[in-house]
Amino acid sequence: MTSIGKAAIVTGAGTGIGNRTSLALLHEGYSVALAGRRVEPLETTVSDAGADGSRALVVPTDVRDPASVANLFSTTMEAFGRLDLLFNNAGIGAPAVLLEDLTPEQWRNVVDINLTGSFLCTQEAFKLMKSQEPRGGRIINNASISAHVPRPNSAPYTATKHAITGLTKSTALDGRKYDIACGQIDIGNATTEMTQRMTGGVPQANGSVEVEPRMDADHVARAVVHMANLPLDANVLTMTIMATKMPYVGRG
Repeated sequence: MTSIGKAAIVTGAGTGIGNRTSLALLHEGYSVALAGRRVEPLETTVSDAGADGSRALVVPTDVRDPASVANLFSTTMEAFGRLDLLFNNAGIGAPAVLLEDLTPEQWRNVVDINLTGSFLCTQEAFKLMKSQEPRGGRIINNASISAHVPRPNSAPYTATKHAITGLTKSTALDGRKYDIACGQIDIGNATTEMTQRMTGGVPQANGSVEVEPRMDADHVARAVVHMANLPLDANVLTMTIMATKMPYVGRG
């Protein structure tokens, strides 16, 4: 496959934000490696892209596994010849149970995917971006507004998203010498399968259960494309995009 325009990797590319962002990047002219554990959703993303799907590369990947991540990046490099953008998007939550009832396995699974997976992908991106010509690239992390405030019964997800902020800042600092820019996008209530439960009401900090507004996930995808298209001497370190009327601002 020959690269057309810039080349990107999107993790968790088969569903939700990953699907929409992959489509937006493909429509923008990027060549995109679609990473995810299940092949079928990735192939659906290719199909959704129409003619632009010819610039998509399906790479089944488990971001928890260093060998699988290394294969993702080597396969992308073989196909596209370079890497301009990594969108660390893959993520999951644990069951919404009491903190004291979470199992160590449930905790570790969220940490392994949300945090360690993002680190492993960032590490491989550094290796490619610092050595390619022209040098450099951009890394965008999906942090969620849980990087700032928790929901009830969300300790693993919230802890990893807070940690993503630290990873973003360290990556931005350590990437300077290689012309690698890094930022994060904090998303609140995009319309995806993960937020479908909000239409029936979700627990609030005061113990009530409320229906929460959501926004079209395409708004998030366009925001990521905006961040991605900046020249490398400019960086959005943190962007918050959220449903305007969701119960986030005004708590305390």
